[in-house]
Amino acid sequence: MIKNFKPRLYQETIFATCVSKNTLVVLPTGMGKTNIFLMVASQRLKQYPSSKILFIGPTRPLIEQYKNVFTNHFEIDENLVTMFTGQVTPKKRAELWKTSQIIFSTPQGLENDILSKRIDLSDVSLLGVDEAHRSTGDYAYVFVAKQYNKSARFPRILALTASPGSDVETIGEVCKNLYIEEIEVRTDSDPDVKPYVQDVKVDWVKVDLPESFSSIKKYLEQFLLERYQKLKSWDLLPKSNFKYVSKTDLLTLSAQIRGRISSGEKDPVLWGGISILAEIMKVGHAVELLETQGIEALYMYLKNLNDQSLTTKVKAVKNLVKDLNFRSALIKTDSLYEEKVMHPKLIELLKIVKEEIKQEDAKLIVFNNFRDNAVEVERELNKVKNVRAKLFVGQTKKGETGMSQKVQKEVIEKFSKGTYNILVATSIGEEGLDIPKVDAVVFYEPVASAIRSIQRRGRTGRLERGKVIILMAKNTRDEGYRWAAHHKEKRMYRTLDALKEKLSQILGKNNDQNLNKFIPKEEAVKIYVDHREKGSGVIKELANKNVEIQLEQLPHADFILSNRVAVEFKNTEDFIQSIIDGRLLIQLKDLKVNFPRPLVIIEGQEDLYSIRNIHENAIRGMLSTIAVSYGIPILRTKNPKDTAGLLYTIAKREQEALSKDFSLHGEKREMSLTKWQEFIVSSFPGIGPALAKPLLKRFKTIKKLINAKESTLQKVDKIGPTKARRIKEVLEKEYTDEK
Repeated sequence: MIKNFKPRLYQETIFATCVSKNTLVVLPTGMGKTNIFLMVASQRLKQYPSSKILFIGPTRPLIEQYKNVFTNHFEIDENLVTMFTGQVTPKKRAELWKTSQIIFSTPQGLENDILSKRIDLSDVSLLGVDEAHRSTGDYAYVFVAKQYNKSARFPRILALTASPGSDVETIGEVCKNLYIEEIEVRTDSDPDVKPYVQDVKVDWVKVDLPESFSSIKKYLEQFLLERYQKLKSWDLLPKSNFKYVSKTDLLTLSAQIRGRISSGEKDPVLWGGISILAEIMKVGHAVELLETQGIEALYMYLKNLNDQSLTTKVKAVKNLVKDLNFRSALIKTDSLYEEKVMHPKLIELLKIVKEEIKQEDAKLIVFNNFRDNAVEVERELNKVKNVRAKLFVGQTKKGETGMSQKVQKEVIEKFSKGTYNILVATSIGEEGLDIPKVDAVVFYEPVASAIRSIQRRGRTGRLERGKVIILMAKNTRDEGYRWAAHHKEKRMYRTLDALKEKLSQILGKNNDQNLNKFIPKEEAVKIYVDHREKGSGVIKELANKNVEIQLEQLPHADFILSNRVAVEFKNTEDFIQSIIDGRLLIQLKDLKVNFPRPLVIIEGQEDLYSIRNIHENAIRGMLSTIAVSYGIPILRTKNPKDTAGLLYTIAKREQEALSKDFSLHGEKREMSLTKWQEFIVSSFPGIGPALAKPLLKRFKTIKKLINAKESTLQKVDKIGPTKARRIKEVLEKEYTDEK
């Protein structure tokens, strides 16, 4: 089935493993991972001619490149090859799935297709996963792989990456989540790869920060020192050395403090600590911009903070901008910005580009971590003779420069053809760029991640000798990032070697999971789920429990478990917000009318009384109203897995006792006349169940209540002028359709 392609030796040896076991393939960028997938796809279709092949990749340009490889090298009717992205409607995807044999898709949309039962994975004989190092945490790959492994009749998974991670835990998690049974690792030095690897020369270009930069840095560092000392005096920072505290340390400390607040601690020092940590992180970012990027990026950032302080209510921003050290740094930065002072790395970059671009057809990629600075780099490069530089960034974010995926594709095509000869790329350029010839890659700054460092280097040296140039400012965090990436990369390959030896232990669990499919399944329970919950972790956990999920637009609940049980679901933050904005009582009234046994589930371990600045008695009052006045039980869960487990257990009990076949509309309760009267009156503004009874006792009928004057309404205890006026407005003003 393969045409115009002859496999290399290492591709054949890797292929031999992939056809018999779920395999993680770790191969340097540009060494033909796509072609290995091509070979395995061919073998699986020969073995299972009626099956489908599914390939998932993180971005549309990446899966489009894979699709093009198949079109060029696979003997198959092009109508049987299709691509799913967010631009294809769910209905169209369902139709294409039935008529296609090879499908390329981004994983996020596929999640919803699986949950909605629009596609059936049982006939897929090969699942390909590109950039497999993403298969951790809640990333969509994890859910898709789990559903595939559970339902496929002939399962086989091929996972591809240039760099899976630098520690045993991360790589082990990737293997576990993708049901990997074997790892195939090749590096540039392996004997079966070496003949095909082009030499890549790595040059480090070191620069000194000028005195003008150091003077700004002193003010920012003094700011940080004073904040660290304050945290230390509050016993929130145990370290005595304040020279450098990493961003990870700061985030961990912030999470610990928030945890103490959530557990009920009332010490105001904790809130002060969170505010100071926010100031430290903002100024720490400013130091990084100064050291590694340049004056323009720093000026834009500091000015934005200064502008925010005029309108924001965030205490950290206001306090930061008032600080004398911050103001001094801003004034000096403003002065250098007016003078158009360049970072010494940018000066060196312009020299490098002038030298490299002497060859008429030379192409370069300049990687830069920050969009704002990348804009400056592009602008300055285009002032150099014969340079045609183009910015290459991800999709638009609020207040930032951005590109749609369509524009990204156009830029890559023009770069390949030579319309542009330099790409100035942020992290979007690190994965999946299929550009045959790049003469040099320039790192504007070292990156601490081994994965990102490997992927950046892999953009050059594919067909011919390549060059990597890394700019580094001395005595800055650039040096720390350099060695962090170096040691992580070395550790990654050591870890992979060690992991292969331990693979039987780690993957023994996977094999046990694979055997689970042969255990007879209980009859699945059915749960109706409101379509707005489709992105939540709860619905994925329900799918993992073999729940028959029916995604619908539910008018009265978030989950319906039987004809009589429906659930209003809130996380802790949303529960408190729904008290503040008043929608909670409306939702619960609706729930109570339509279902005999409604429930409220609140998910999260946070202390409800510490989430927002709302009086504790207001929260207690609402909890009392729900449980006593409405008679609705309130259940707490820790996380999505816990919530799904509770929903499953209740649904199973209900459907065993009653029936699996139930309506999403439930059984509307037959309420007594008294209850209906109370319900109608309780829906008036500011009334609720507690005040409905006194009003009915005073006026006897709803008709008399409606006809009562404002002054008469106010004679009822706890009905003041505002409530009385709002009631009369609702009753007497003409209805207008807000649409």
